Amino acid sequence: MKKNTVIVFLILMFSNATFIFSQKKAISDSLFFNGQLSVYANYNQNNSLPLFVGGRYIPTLHYNIKLPNEKLIDFEVSANILGTFASNPFDTSHVDKNISAYRAWARYSTSQLEIRIGLQKINFGSASMLRPLMWFDQIDPRDPLKLTNGVWGLLGRYYFLNNANIWLWCLYGNDKQRSWDIGATNKNIPELGGRFQFPITKGELGLSYHHRKVDTRGYGENVPAFSQIPENRIGIDGKWDLGVGLWFENTWTNKSKNIGVLTNQEIQNIGIDNNFDIGNGLNLVFEQLFVSTGERAFYFTNNILFSALSLSYPLSLVDNINAIVYFDEDNKTAYNFVNWNHQFKNITFYLMAYWNPKTYLLPQQGDAGNLFSGQGLQIMFVYNH
Repeated sequence: MKKNTVIVFLILMFSNATFIFSQKKAISDSLFFNGQLSVYANYNQNNSLPLFVGGRYIPTLHYNIKLPNEKLIDFEVSANILGTFASNPFDTSHVDKNISAYRAWARYSTSQLEIRIGLQKINFGSASMLRPLMWFDQIDPRDPLKLTNGVWGLLGRYYFLNNANIWLWCLYGNDKQRSWDIGATNKNIPELGGRFQFPITKGELGLSYHHRKVDTRGYGENVPAFSQIPENRIGIDGKWDLGVGLWFENTWTNKSKNIGVLTNQEIQNIGIDNNFDIGNGLNLVFEQLFVSTGERAFYFTNNILFSALSLSYPLSLVDNINAIVYFDEDNKTAYNFVNWNHQFKNITFYLMAYWNPKTYLLPQQGDAGNLFSGQGLQIMFVYNH
């Protein structure tokens, strides 16, 4: 709670300074204040409180200090200010509000080096919808805002002249459940990892690694309870442009202690996308996801198979329609989502419809997944300033 209070205080204090300094060009070029306001209404007849109305404001302060030789020091702080109202009209209602830190980081960068510390977004990989490398974010492709929690840590990236790049990170103080986590992260022990990404013919390959200590106490009755299990994750992904886009993304997660069928986890994704010369241009993306857990590594048991299809078509310069379908091969159920958006001068309007199973089995992808279970409609207005 102390972290959140400090960040909100800094944003409110320095946002006023932005307007004061805006009259001085030399200073205003280095100090920026912006924000995103969104309001939405969701109706889902399957929920006990079918009407859900919310508003969110994300104010962001960014400050740059330019140094000689193309070097830069910059800072960013932002907050996630949320208020919601859920109701079964004329019967029951519930009001909730929350203020939390969204981003809070400082960065030193040159033309080839970046070092960033604080609460930040870290994401990478080749897949777009069903992502095995969704290690540190929860971005849902159906969410117009692409919101995700950040992680506290230190990230360094170096970019070679041939477009290869290397990442190194150290995370600390994070205990929220992430998308593919089996067991909670021990927030008092640092997490360490890195990534090497390099170009190959008409594409690129990436190798990723992450180490953390896992707490399985309270994870499930059939899971042995350990407070600190060393866990290692290895990922490999690649993407090519061969007229059509092709990619793969695979991960293997291993725990050093035997916790039964959850000791090893393998996740594999293959995907393709293409633009068709139909009307204003139709974009198609297809992905196949295979998830397996087992006591033995690379011995596929407890399998889950998902497919995802995305179609996007621009109706005009200011209108676009997008449809996303996830299909659970094992349970023979489909998750259907359609989104039409219209761009006004300063506001974007979204109209979304979804038809999904009541029992929601898609990988956890942030708050949007909670809203899109069952069948319903949602409208949203987004204003960026």
